[in-house]
Amino acid sequence: MASIFTKIVQGEIPSYTIAEDDKHLAFLDAMPLVNGHCLVIPKEEVDLIFDLENEDFKNLWSFAQTVAKKMEKAFPERRIAVAVVGLEVPHAHIHLIPINKMEDMNFKNVRLKFSDEEYRETQQHIINS
Repeated sequence: MASIFTKIVQGEIPSYTIAEDDKHLAFLDAMPLVNGHCLVIPKEEVDLIFDLENEDFKNLWSFAQTVAKKMEKAFPERRIAVAVVGLEVPHAHIHLIPINKMEDMNFKNVRLKFSDEEYRETQQHIINS
């Protein structure tokens, strides 16, 4: 059975895409810790990030760096934190989280929910940065 991220890659589930190339996808987290929380994934479904082939691993992190640089411009007063947890979805992914303090990236925090319009505004803000 395909993961939720594979369904996003295949267009079966809508997402707020931030960046995409032939092997990677970055999109806003549907249940973010903070506004702008993004996920970066390889399009190929691999459960564990350290199971990626060496070149694929390097390329995923390079793609994540490109996305993080856009996020830095969109959220200049913050740092972009990085987390690889991988417990929620069996598909390798990197969390990029704009933070002001360490508590902002505590995965025990209540997840936020935004309206479609708010997600689209954040999406465009990052894309246009």
